[in-house]
Amino acid sequence: MRFTVHKIYWAWNFEEEEKWLNEMSAKGLNLVGVGFGKFVFEEGTPGEYHFHIEWLKHFPSHPETVSYIHFLEETGVEHVGSFKMWAYFRKKTSDGVFDLFSDIDSRIIHYKRIRNLLLCLFPLEILAFWINATSSSIANFGCSSFLGILIILITIGMIKIMVKIKHLKKERILHE
Repeated sequence: MRFTVHKIYWAWNFEEEEKWLNEMSAKGLNLVGVGFGKFVFEEGTPGEYHFHIEWLKHFPSHPETVSYIHFLEETGVEHVGSFKMWAYFRKKTSDGVFDLFSDIDSRIIHYKRIRNLLLCLFPLEILAFWINATSSSIANFGCSSFLGILIILITIGMIKIMVKIKHLKKERILHE
């Protein structure tokens, strides 16, 4: 049986999203489709799959990404689906350990891609906020308030990602 859950995660909270997907899998609910805030699950064997999420370098249709996904599939990883540049992968737990990032440097690169996404969004949000804030319309006040909250959230997200990158760089130095 299939069912859909609607839930939103911020880009910087992808690890929480992975944790939730793996908790769902432990209950026998396996992800089979994704969309914006939409997760489609199918009943299965509890703990059958382990899930990971990755912000890709390119869109899923890009030749480099197609090649990357094909490589993963050769190792027993399934591409469940994608939303924009977020890709959702799963691998049977019985096939052993599943980690998309084989070393600290690949983790750092992944976090930097997420940071770059946030850095692109930030000036756009500031511009939209400024345009709405300089208007005298009551409707624009509400929009400006919403955009102001988004700016704060994106700032918090960028700080979290940058702290994680800094921590991983320190960890890399310790392992060298």
